[in-house]
Amino acid sequence: MNTIMRKSVLGIAGLAFAGGVFAGPATAHAAPVEAVKPTAAVQVDKPDTGQLIPHGTQGAQSRIDLSDEQVGNVKAIIAATKKSGMDERAAVVAIATALQESKLENLGHLGERNDHDSQGLFQQRPSSGWGTVEQITDPEYATMAFLKGLKQVDGWQDMPLTRAAQTVQVSAYPDHYAQWEQQAADLVTQHWNS
Repeated sequence: MNTIMRKSVLGIAGLAFAGGVFAGPATAHAAPVEAVKPTAAVQVDKPDTGQLIPHGTQGAQSRIDLSDEQVGNVKAIIAATKKSGMDERAAVVAIATALQESKLENLGHLGERNDHDSQGLFQQRPSSGWGTVEQITDPEYATMAFLKGLKQVDGWQDMPLTRAAQTVQVSAYPDHYAQWEQQAADLVTQHWNS
């Protein structure tokens, strides 16, 4: 797909997320968000291999307590990331994105509170070409679709997380992904080898 067409498709998809996602359906079902002081860029040792997972948080960080269902979705995102042949950084970007979009809940259609036809962990839209409702509400498929978009972003590995996520999602709230980077990195460190 050429760059102009991809940007147009991603732009249309992102507009769908603008309305209710940030303050709408995900907030209605999520645990309270706890603000955390910003941290400096750090290197975290990856369990078992000694390799490093670079991550530097931008701005104030948020954190929520996760239910068993949300932890299961974290594990599904990590499994799909591994299946796609991508690394821990890709999983951090995907989990932070899903934290922002749905608080890691696999949301179905929420009626009036729905942002157009956005559904699933990443609030993808069938009408924007992300897949059928059945596909985008399948955590593996939704993650693979997100990662396919991420792979097309030149230099995503070295970008701030929020910019990489925004390039795929095209949200009206592009800076909001950054607040989940520390929790996403912690979740990847905890579950990558489990």
